Amino acid sequence: MRNQKRAFSKVRFNIIYLILAIWGIFIFRELWQQSQQIATIPYSEFQSLLKDNQVSEVIVSDNYLRGELKEPRGDRKKQFVTTRVETTLSKELDQYGVKFSRVVENNFFRDVLSWILPVLLFFGIWMYLGRKMAERGGLGGGFLSVGKSKAKIYVETDIKTTFSDVAGTDEAKDELKEIVSFLKNPQTFGRLGARMPKGVLLVGPPGTGKTLLAKAVAGEAAVPFFSISGSEFVEMFVGVGAARVRDLFEQARQKAPCIIFIDELDALGRARSIHPMAGGHDEKEQTLNQLLAELDGFDTKAGVVLLAATNRPEILDPALLRAGRFDRQILVDRPDKKGRLDILKVHVKKVTLAPDTQLEEVAAITPGFTGADIANLVNEAALTATRRNAKEISIQDFTLAIERIVAGLERRNRLLNPLERKTVAFHEMGHALVASALPGCDAVHKISIIPRGIGALGYTIQRPTEDRYLMTKEELINKMTILMGGRSAESLVFDRLSTGAADDLARATEIARSLVTRYGMVEKLGPVTYETDPIGYLGPSPYSLVNKHYSEETSREIDCAVKELMEIANRNARRILEKHRPVLERGADLLLAKETLVESDLLQLFSDIAPKVSFARESTSEFI
Repeated sequence: MRNQKRAFSKVRFNIIYLILAIWGIFIFRELWQQSQQIATIPYSEFQSLLKDNQVSEVIVSDNYLRGELKEPRGDRKKQFVTTRVETTLSKELDQYGVKFSRVVENNFFRDVLSWILPVLLFFGIWMYLGRKMAERGGLGGGFLSVGKSKAKIYVETDIKTTFSDVAGTDEAKDELKEIVSFLKNPQTFGRLGARMPKGVLLVGPPGTGKTLLAKAVAGEAAVPFFSISGSEFVEMFVGVGAARVRDLFEQARQKAPCIIFIDELDALGRARSIHPMAGGHDEKEQTLNQLLAELDGFDTKAGVVLLAATNRPEILDPALLRAGRFDRQILVDRPDKKGRLDILKVHVKKVTLAPDTQLEEVAAITPGFTGADIANLVNEAALTATRRNAKEISIQDFTLAIERIVAGLERRNRLLNPLERKTVAFHEMGHALVASALPGCDAVHKISIIPRGIGALGYTIQRPTEDRYLMTKEELINKMTILMGGRSAESLVFDRLSTGAADDLARATEIARSLVTRYGMVEKLGPVTYETDPIGYLGPSPYSLVNKHYSEETSREIDCAVKELMEIANRNARRILEKHRPVLERGADLLLAKETLVESDLLQLFSDIAPKVSFARESTSEFI
């Protein structure tokens, strides 16, 4: 934008000087003509000279009479000029002795300005509108610079981000340090004949810090940084995207060594389709083809490194991911407990933290949080402490911030009738009691019957003891049993069911179906996968379609197996609740009185419940 303004100012400067030059020429011409003019005399005097026989020669034109006297008169020259007057009028005026002459108006400037001013006004308005539309990125701006790259260019001094600002991604940082070494010392790095990868693709879920890592690479290497989103290449005009790709790489070669960073690469590099209805020759494919061509002609010795980021690598075109283009893929995954602790240490530097706040506890209760989630968590904790007029942020503020992020905003104005409050209390206490009775389950951290979010009338929070990447069949059934604990408690105490367990049923059914169709953990159906979701590199897509490769008879057996697993989980939950019903009722009464129970209250309440045997293991004969 700065270059565009500078170019417009230069054009305006040149136009002003051109107008002044033309105006000067006109003035000079007029003055020169006046200096060359001969003395002008009135027409009546000309008639007198004519009567006195003083005129030797006359040249007649439409408006003037130019002549020469026989002898000079006084200080006058022999040449003279006078304007013509109508003969009849001159006779009448001469009859009464009136001195008369004629004036011929000079309309040169008026005639010139009559067509110059409209043209200048038109071009001025056109250039003004063009500049305004260019500033807004509209159609006019796109027309004036239609093939120019929209990449934001940051010079070395603009980027203050370094690897010290990035935490929780140690493996990704180690991979990218090679890029920095190459950009700083390309000769030393390639002394054994090795070449730098042409392209490095950062892959990871949203919010894990892919863009931050790319900026850190540029900050560490102290080189220019070209940043652009994949969607900025594509316009309504065919060929514009390809022109912008060419312009981007041309600018990068001129500023080498440098880094090109393309964010959201999937907007540009989506796999090309051969289906006739998919549009095989649209603008996106032309842009992708140009990018592939630029990567093929990319000389790594020039010191230009291409970084790209995406959270949907499964939809990228295979030609883009082949060796020689994006040679290296770096996974930037959700951080583990240690990574979350490191990220917390980075973000809490900007806030006032209480001395007794244990960040390890915060890292333990935030499994699955990305770097962006943790940054938001620290900010929400700071806002929570501010609302209660505290001078420091405590662990209580972090806990409330997590509840606000995960469960939603408290809705104390949603008043439940006594029967609904009692039902919700037994429901949540059923979850907590079953979770405390089963071994290997996460400890219950908090229970509340205060409504939150859109539809949650209560919630139970479990504190994970560690990050888990694998789960056994027994652990999955225990998880289903915990989910069925709320529904079983309602059925046991009130001898009826409510709609409050709808979400629990859906989640438990999903686990049971995965046990049967994806994990092959049911003996009747054998070690076979029946449903293969087109799962991406980062997990299942919410828009993916399930491919079924089995008969209707097998489909019926799958439904029966899922139903039987759900019944086992329900029986296990009811068996635990029947065994510890006094604890269930005592806990529900306490929850109704206090509305919220924390970990210390629950430890005292469940002190007599020792999770010695898993009912899932005990009822192995019930497994299908």
